[in-house]
Amino acid sequence: MSANNDNQITFDFIGRINSPYKEKFAIPRQPGLVSAAKGSITLINQANNEELVRGLTQFSHLWLLFIFHGTQQQGWKPLVRPPRLGGNKKLGVLATRSTFRPNPIGMSVVKLDYIEQIEKQIIIHISGLDLLDQTPIVDIKPYIPYSDSINGAQAGFAQQEPYQPLSVTFSAQAQDQIIKFQEKYVDLVLLIEQVLAQDPRPAYKKLNIDEKVYGMALYDLNILWQVQDNNTVDVLSLNKMN
Repeated sequence: MSANNDNQITFDFIGRINSPYKEKFAIPRQPGLVSAAKGSITLINQANNEELVRGLTQFSHLWLLFIFHGTQQQGWKPLVRPPRLGGNKKLGVLATRSTFRPNPIGMSVVKLDYIEQIEKQIIIHISGLDLLDQTPIVDIKPYIPYSDSINGAQAGFAQQEPYQPLSVTFSAQAQDQIIKFQEKYVDLVLLIEQVLAQDPRPAYKKLNIDEKVYGMALYDLNILWQVQDNNTVDVLSLNKMN
């Protein structure tokens, strides 16, 4: 880290995320909603040092501070339209978790699965993540239950879960294709179910008839799906991406 002047600080990345989410679309809007989403943090540069993670496995969960690198170049806005409010009402960006912030910094809590060292490379394995592949990490902190979980906290428009999860079905073609991939991706079916249950479509689509066929990129797969009746998602096919 370096300080250029009184109003600016430059951070060095300490790691990169390896994630099944290869594009913004279909990433859960909050961490922990998709437990089957497994990934890892590869420590880099001076942070790739086993001394940095000494004692970290005492903790079951971690706070990750990261950069919204997928939207960073688009700049920020003082007012945004939270999807939770149907995309129709504007709120100040600081009253939301929008990615379009004055500084593109995000924070996310994830489950720590285990830490491994391959030769001299430190890799932190995590799950329940909601981060785009190759997201830069600027800091990692342990989650402390007695202080980080606050009983009676108020969350305004986001106090309750937003909606009932959608049911997910698989076409005969998709079921046949899954057999080819499930050896490599053990929790693939559960991951697809959990991601689509959150209904990743834009908020304005959710109350209208929607016959569009959507695609989402998980791992190296392009997964095509369609909402049948605003209550059910049908997975149509899974294909390797080029």
